[in-house]
Amino acid sequence: MKNLEKAKENFLKQEQLLSKYATRSGDAIREKEEKRNDFRTPFSRDVDRIIHSLSYTRYSDKTQVYSFKENDHISKRMVHVQLVSKVARTIGRALKLNEDLIEAIALGHDIGHTPLGHTGEDLLNEISKKELNQFFAHNIQGVREFRSVDHDGEGLNLCVQTLDGIFCHNGEMLEAKYEPVKKTKEEFLREYEESYFDIEKSKKYHPMTIEGCVVRISDIIAYIGRDIEDAINLGLFKRESLPKNITDVLGDNNRDIINNLILDIVEESMDKPYIKMSDKVFHALFDLKKFNYQNIYWKSLTKKEIDYYRKGMRCLYDDYLEAIKKEDKENIIYQIFLDYQSKNYIETTSKERMVIDFISGMTDELFLHEIEKHFR
Repeated sequence: MKNLEKAKENFLKQEQLLSKYATRSGDAIREKEEKRNDFRTPFSRDVDRIIHSLSYTRYSDKTQVYSFKENDHISKRMVHVQLVSKVARTIGRALKLNEDLIEAIALGHDIGHTPLGHTGEDLLNEISKKELNQFFAHNIQGVREFRSVDHDGEGLNLCVQTLDGIFCHNGEMLEAKYEPVKKTKEEFLREYEESYFDIEKSKKYHPMTIEGCVVRISDIIAYIGRDIEDAINLGLFKRESLPKNITDVLGDNNRDIINNLILDIVEESMDKPYIKMSDKVFHALFDLKKFNYQNIYWKSLTKKEIDYYRKGMRCLYDDYLEAIKKEDKENIIYQIFLDYQSKNYIETTSKERMVIDFISGMTDELFLHEIEKHFR
């Protein structure tokens, strides 16, 4: 026990070097109190819980941008979250922030993503609005997954700061400055519950920690250049197509884009209570994001493919919902999901929500297999 106490001191010693704006272990809030003999910090435990979760395992077969492309070098969601973690921890270390909290948020931030990436998210949102009169978004589902679905429906009891960073990570909303907004546990939970009914408002919530702000901008840094490399590898456009006003500031390849963005953020954010970019870099990144949407994201799937997946997802939803109503234990939703969920999950979750939880957690491969089986 004496050595364990020393180990705990060793973990906490590193916090003596943190910035006055960083989040300390003593600030950690859990929804449920825990008493355990453990020398790790609360946020370090969150990291371990996330990487050992079944949800995290499914990252390896989830789309980043391109689904079902015969190219081994195209990014999957697992690669993306690791890149976000590395970029964010690099910024965090330079600014003397809490790297354990950064890593926990980064590794868990996309856990609510559906098969087919953002396209799948849009399709499941259509179903959720019609069936539940509630919005579906991957950041909202990520919190739900870790609170109420994973670990057989018992959740992982992550720290509120970790859940809040996942909830507020929205990498689609680019800002020149990211400033944390202090919240209590109750305020975070209220924002989370409200987001099911006001999706636009939920996009504007800011993280409660500066570490959450770091992950939010790191999400963009990690995907913006990597998606360009993937598109070039697939022959969708040439590197020379990138606008000169962007490449003159950020570079024309993923390595330079990441490096220039990190250097600028560290320069602008050192010893500040916020995360910021210079005006020049912000405008270049804004234009690059616009270029990516026009040349990559809006072209990742054809209308015919989207219609096929829309019809398939709707059919699967109806099939699984009917199976629950009939208690068809032979159906896959029971065999690999509901039969393993806790009594509390079964008793407190609507049938419609069970189906949405199941579909959102599917890998691309399972989703495609299921709709092909249905159409056969």
